[in-house]
Amino acid sequence: MTARAFDLAVKAALAVAFAVAIIAAPDVVDGKNMAARAPIFLAPAVLVPVLARVRDWRPYPYLADALLSLPLLLDTLGNLLGFYDRFEATDDVLHFVNWVFLVMAFHAFRYRNVFDHRDAVLLGYGFGAVAIIGWEAFEWLISDAGPFAGDVPDALSLTYGDTVGDLVISSTGGLVGSLVGRRWLAEHAWSRASGR
Repeated sequence: MTARAFDLAVKAALAVAFAVAIIAAPDVVDGKNMAARAPIFLAPAVLVPVLARVRDWRPYPYLADALLSLPLLLDTLGNLLGFYDRFEATDDVLHFVNWVFLVMAFHAFRYRNVFDHRDAVLLGYGFGAVAIIGWEAFEWLISDAGPFAGDVPDALSLTYGDTVGDLVISSTGGLVGSLVGRRWLAEHAWSRASGR
């Protein structure tokens, strides 16, 4: 499968998953606030092509685009297929796996123009850490203990242990994603730059 086909497949699956979750509204997504998630989760799928067109990115970053949308698809499918409700480990597994892909997306975007990889692992790891801090802050804002709890239907119920666990697990996934991205994507970038 080409990077372009992979990108289109991920985005199509994400759109279909949200259409099913919102229109069919199966019982498994009750209380998951899928309609509120949809614009946030679909935004990168739309913004990357817009930025690519405005900034005239050539070649188009299909792999980076797909890797950025993949964690959002996995989280959506986790809710739609009831994995979060049926398997206690789903949240932890997806925090790890999604941060692997998110940080690999960071490297896929980075290696489009940068071929120096001496600082790549720490940059990717740092990006992943900042991303999970932002995600957990967002969850706190809309949680039953956060400042917007009264404005959010189905506010999340979070615990300190869950939040710290998510920070550690996602950061570890980010480190793995940075190591894999540095190794795999740097080699591809170097091959392109050297004409091999």
